[in-house]
This record gives sequence, structure tokens and C-alpha cells, in this order.
Amino acid sequence: MTHPNDRLIVALDLPNALEGLRLVDRLGPDVTFYKIGLGMLTGGGLALADELKQKGKRIFLDMKLFDIGATVQAAVRGLAQYELDFLTVHGDPNVVSAAVKGRGDKPTQIMAVTFLTSADRADLDLALIQKGALADLVVERARLAFLAGADGVIASPNEARMIRDLAEADGKLIVTPGVRPLGAESDDQKRIATPAGAINNGADHIVVGRPVWQAEDPRAAAQAILAELP
Repeated sequence: MTHPNDRLIVALDLPNALEGLRLVDRLGPDVTFYKIGLGMLTGGGLALADELKQKGKRIFLDMKLFDIGATVQAAVRGLAQYELDFLTVHGDPNVVSAAVKGRGDKPTQIMAVTFLTSADRADLDLALIQKGALADLVVERARLAFLAGADGVIASPNEARMIRDLAEADGKLIVTPGVRPLGAESDDQKRIATPAGAINNGADHIVVGRPVWQAEDPRAAAQAILAELP
């Protein structure tokens, strides 16, 4: 059964699994969903993901896989054995379809990254991405990812409403990083919103990292975010 607190995903952007476990213990039962990314991969991230899953937590493995189809398929096949909840790949349709094949009949949901929430139009120019408004490109990238079989997309709060309005988004998930509670620093995120704003824009889940784990009282910070959700 889905817990209402699942809407908040806390990013364990910490150096290693031991620090991650300490934070999980501090946050207690209120936080039910965690994101583990590349930063912790060499610090026992996969083992932590498996351990937390066994403890009944939901897990978002944020690997942002991008490679030729056969390699993505093999990587996802291996990761899907852990039966984690979400796994990210880049939103290239060929990558998404390879990930879906690799996942097979496992329950892991394939989440496509549109453009990183740290990116703006100038960053896309540097990456030689075609001209056009960033929001329009995000929405089209999401549409193509859905058509390729993605279970959901990762997109900033700014584009969540436009994506939710797509016909292809029916029954799909939208997860928004770049979420900052009222009064929090934006850090390196450029396309941000408050937790309530992101949910109201059509997001199913929000991802929050530093505003929780950098807080003097992480549990109180997480509870405040949950209380802010509509």
C-alpha cells in the first residue's frame, strides 16, 4: 500500500552508506522514500539501497544511465534484481526502450531524465542542444520518453504542469527535484519551486536533499515539508 508520505523523497546525498544509515535513523518512520545517487555509489550505495528496501523503505536509485542500448539493457537487468522502486536513465528514447527491455518483469519503474534541474538555456547551448525554449524541449523530451515506455519522468517543478497535460502522460509519474522549502537556499538548482508548488503543478513526488540533511534537526525539517504538502 502506498503511504501518503511517499510523496516526499529524501535524497541521501552523503559520502557513504554509514552516514546514510545514520540519517535514516534520525528521520525515523515519517520518511518512507529515499533517493540514492551516483555520489554514494562507491560508498556502499547499492548495499544501502538493498538494506533500506529490506526494512520496508521505498528506494529511488538515481543512476541516470546513458550508453548504447545493449549496455543499458544489461545494466538495468542487473539493477532490477534488487527490485528497487525507481531507476533513472537519460531521456533519449533509445536508452529508455533499452532500459524497459532490461527491466523485464521486475517491478522497478524506469524514470527518464529530461534535462537536469541545474540546467538553463545557456547550458543547453553549450551542450549543442537544438534551439527553443527550455520548457518546450523538456515537454517534448518527456513525451518521447513516454512513447518509448518510460513509467515516469524527472522534470523541474516549472515544467511539471505542462508535462501532466500531455495525453501521453496519462497514468505516468512525474518526480520533481529542484524543490526548496520556503526560506531555503537554492544552492545549484536553477529551476525550483516550493514543495506545495511542485505538487500543485502536477508532480507525484518531490525530491529534497540539502534542506533536510543540512538542517540542525533533519526530522523536524522533513516533518515541516510533509506538513506543507497539499
